[in-house]
Amino acid sequence: MADVEAKVSGSKSCSRKWSFGIDDLNGTLVQNFFAELLGTMFLIIFCVGSANSVALLSLGANSPAYYLTISMAFGLGIGGIVHILSSTSGGNVNPAVSLALFLDGRISLLVALAYIVAQFAGGFAGAGILYGLGNFGDNEIPPMGQNIIIIPEHIDVVHAFFLEVFGTMFLILTILATIDESRGHAPSYLQPLAVGLAILVMHIFLIPFTNCAINPVRGTVWNVVTGTADEETLIFLFAPFVGSLVAVPLNLVFFTKH
Repeated sequence: MADVEAKVSGSKSCSRKWSFGIDDLNGTLVQNFFAELLGTMFLIIFCVGSANSVALLSLGANSPAYYLTISMAFGLGIGGIVHILSSTSGGNVNPAVSLALFLDGRISLLVALAYIVAQFAGGFAGAGILYGLGNFGDNEIPPMGQNIIIIPEHIDVVHAFFLEVFGTMFLILTILATIDESRGHAPSYLQPLAVGLAILVMHIFLIPFTNCAINPVRGTVWNVVTGTADEETLIFLFAPFVGSLVAVPLNLVFFTKH
């Protein structure tokens, strides 16, 4: 099983191979499954929940201060979650990340699929908890934080799709760089910090366009639970996976020491 320690100090990229991972079917996988479930649940409750803060909404949804505060909440919050999960699953909390780690030969297919199932389960659990605790069913204030095309007069679905693809590429390239053993990175606070900063920057960039998903779970579950999911939601489901598919070979060819 590839936890964050193995990802940083494991074998060279040239010796990594794809595997189905039947040997990973053990108690460690169960532990890591629930770590990913809980981590993704925390992501939705606290990070998406920050976009529903009454205090922040008073700033105005179009205020730069609102964008910056939400960006900080996601960046610092997810960085903290990655740190919490670093000794178990490694803190993927994003199906696009799990796909990238599989494509890079760092986790098996079985582990990747288990993590993705856990992430969606945790995401829906977190969205349900957030919706219930926020009392949105009886509240006159509508829920915020859904992934949508913010200004449809300026960008269309194609623009939104590729914005999410490029945002996810940046995140995946950052993650692959921080766990590149050839750079001599010891397991430390660097990994969660680098991931958190990348997410913060991408939120500052993407919130005015798409509200920034770069994560299929974040991009869909809150839309579904709040009843706002439509065909645009598919952008936020599939674009991050495409970003991973592009980022992994890009990293191997241009950013990995040979």
